[in-house]
Amino acid sequence: MTDWATGLDKNAANNAALTPLSLLARTAEIYPNRLALVHGALRQTWGETEARCRRLASALARRGIGRGGTVAVLAPNTPPMYEAHFGVPMAGAVLNTLNTRLDAAALAFMLRHGGAKALLVDRDYAAVARVAAAMLEAPLLVVDIEDAATAGLPGFGSLTYEALLAEGDPGFAWQPPADEWDAIALNYTSGTTGDPKGVVYHHRGAYLNAVSNILGWGGMGRHPVYLWTLPMFHCNGWCFPWTIAAVAGVNVCLRRVEAAAMLAAITGHGVTHMCGAPIVYAMLAEAMSAAGASHPIQGQIAASAPPPALIEACERAGIELTHVYGLTETYGPASVCAPHPEWAALSIPERALLLSRQGVRAALQEGMTVMDPETMQEVPRDGVTMGEIMFRGNIVMKGYLQNPKTTAASFAGGWFHTGDLAVLHPDGYAKIQDRSKDIFISGGENISSLEVEETLYRHPAVLHAAVVAQPDEKWGEVPCAVVELRPDVTATEAEIIAFCREHMARFKVPKRVIFREVPKTSTGKIQKHVLRAEVRGG
Repeated sequence: MTDWATGLDKNAANNAALTPLSLLARTAEIYPNRLALVHGALRQTWGETEARCRRLASALARRGIGRGGTVAVLAPNTPPMYEAHFGVPMAGAVLNTLNTRLDAAALAFMLRHGGAKALLVDRDYAAVARVAAAMLEAPLLVVDIEDAATAGLPGFGSLTYEALLAEGDPGFAWQPPADEWDAIALNYTSGTTGDPKGVVYHHRGAYLNAVSNILGWGGMGRHPVYLWTLPMFHCNGWCFPWTIAAVAGVNVCLRRVEAAAMLAAITGHGVTHMCGAPIVYAMLAEAMSAAGASHPIQGQIAASAPPPALIEACERAGIELTHVYGLTETYGPASVCAPHPEWAALSIPERALLLSRQGVRAALQEGMTVMDPETMQEVPRDGVTMGEIMFRGNIVMKGYLQNPKTTAASFAGGWFHTGDLAVLHPDGYAKIQDRSKDIFISGGENISSLEVEETLYRHPAVLHAAVVAQPDEKWGEVPCAVVELRPDVTATEAEIIAFCREHMARFKVPKRVIFREVPKTSTGKIQKHVLRAEVRGG
């Protein structure tokens, strides 16, 4: 028998740690003069971008921030935020992007828990950052991020971002991680119950998900123009900062996601790709319709399934949607509702049913299925039997920072437990029925709030909908619908209830309808915990 191991060892010639930093290095070498970043009047090439990232890494290293250190960033989708995705890990440090909608106490917890040595803060968030920093026991290097929209405004610290970069060497010889398992990023979960959990990413996973994004989106073509509507603080922008570097694309930055700004960017720069939540696409499609505009765009959509009305509006605007699914713990989307050519011939309602599914594992994710969490056996592919979506593979976090107990529980049985309840269809595509905490029991019957919400979305007057459990003396819990109507459209509680009765079992029909704006997170997810508190309190 041949001994395949004799003399076949890893060495510098045949083995290198996977890191998304190499994607920037390659593109800057091959396409140094191609456009990399657009922001207002700024036009920055890939060669310039790499030099600035090296300067950032060098400056951090000279200040003693390297391997094991954490650099936090509180900023919108501007060039410094993009550069930090390369410059910080080039220094060997860990990047911690912070949600710009958090209050000072939450930010202070993350800075303390993550052991931040430096905070790069955009001047729009200087006030809340100042309060958060005052809550910390250890000193923090604060860097004011300036760009075209903030230069000259009173800042937070004496050191500006440009001044920090001026300290660095554009030829800084950064080194790949000694181990691709080394941490590259720290992202915090929303923390709707208890303290947020710190999710740790490794270089290998970031690299593979950056490439998986390309494979799972039809190859993305050559030099795509990507519009930054998805916050880079959310799962590191689903790893797209590294993806766009890999394909030598153009990053079109947006300080704020507003309809007019999106429309101007799309028509002015020839945007080809974007990602976001349903609310972003609804806003954009409405703006394009009002302007009589249509532009071919590939759009990834997550947070909730696209309703038929949104798919129709996007198609009229030239936007082709791809539904993806994932969590902070899976580097963002780790599954995709991979389309089939024959779906294009279906009616929009029929296609919407297929596109509403969370789908199948991403190209470079090793495993995704729906299992009974007790037996760890896959559920039948009948579209009815409910289980929990689980992932395993390289595109799964290292674990929760300083939380071994929760980490172990989340990886029980060799799979990552998402907490999302779903079914498997005969073609192997998964479809979420609900978060486990959102399944409630009314008179002994299980009710999936997602099923009720999907019915509500079919009503022509409904823009956004959420269903939560309302305490009831007789039934224990009953469905309560919170509905946000479309602009200039009216509907009554009786009309909504009657519509639901026509389309679902009577015990699932909402017993109460509240008309109001549906609260959402910065990434477009509906904040059901807010609605539960309101409904139970009132």
